[in-house]
Amino acid sequence: MKQLRPLFVITLALFFLCCLIYPAVVTAAAQVLFRHQANGSLIERNGTVVGSALIGQSVADWGAHPQYLWGRASAASNDSATGITYSSGSNYGPLNGALLEEVKARVALLRDSGVKGDIPADLVTKSASGLDPHISPASAALQVPRIAATRKVAESKVRELISVHTEPSTLGFLGEARVNVLLVNLDLDVHAPYAAPPPAASAAPAK
Repeated sequence: MKQLRPLFVITLALFFLCCLIYPAVVTAAAQVLFRHQANGSLIERNGTVVGSALIGQSVADWGAHPQYLWGRASAASNDSATGITYSSGSNYGPLNGALLEEVKARVALLRDSGVKGDIPADLVTKSASGLDPHISPASAALQVPRIAATRKVAESKVRELISVHTEPSTLGFLGEARVNVLLVNLDLDVHAPYAAPPPAASAAPAK
């Protein structure tokens, strides 16, 4: 008992310290000092959560949404029952034929939208995590003419909104400058509303 009693005391003390007190202190500090980040950097509009600043939103059909800034392609999967998105990559090697075909399809879509010249790799390749919320400033700049023309606003207005949500390298030397796609798109809807064209009138039936 002389040997077992200290073991039980130490075990209980560590249990309360590591499993109860420490998590409670860290959680309370996070909620007080970094509430937004601790809760997932969620973004709300009119009381409804529309996404997270840390999670990319994949658009299955880019061409159907010319009014928005297009983000990175994604191999992440979505559980329709829970709405949870699971991080995933395609794991295609650089010589994989499927990867080449996917890139060609995205390049063709960008060309059809009016993009000329070199296209940054991040705009036609999938994110490794599938959840990347950012694109490079160069990729965003390529899309300005299309977005401005679709929303019928000046290109300078679109560039301004992109600039607002362009983040510099962390601490000035870690990583690259990046543009948060979701934040730009939300601001576009507020400051440059898109009016969808009316549906084409159907032809009158022949008599």
